[in-house]
Amino acid sequence: MNREEKKKLIGKFGTHPKDTGSPQLQVAILTERINQLSSHLESHSKDDHSRRGLLGMVGKRRKLLNYLRLNEKEEYDSLIKKLKLRK
Repeated sequence: MNREEKKKLIGKFGTHPKDTGSPQLQVAILTERINQLSSHLESHSKDDHSRRGLLGMVGKRRKLLNYLRLNEKEEYDSLIKKLKLRK
C-alpha cells in the first residue's frame, strides 16, 4: 500500500485529516492490506511467511471489529457496509 492509497482511506474513513489511530481507519487499512496479500497468495501459494502475516492481520482486524461492535454499534454497522465485509 502506498501513500496515496492510504491518504484516500484516511479521507474516507478517518475522523479528521491526520487521523491514523481510530479503530474505523485501522480496520479499513487492514482490510486493504488483507485484500492485497490475498491476491498475492493466490499466485504464490507456497509463500508461508506471507500467509502467517495475513493470519495475524485478520486476527487484529477481528479484535478491532469486536471492539467496535461492543462499544460503537452504529460505527460498526456503517463500517461493515462500507467495506462489504458481511453479506
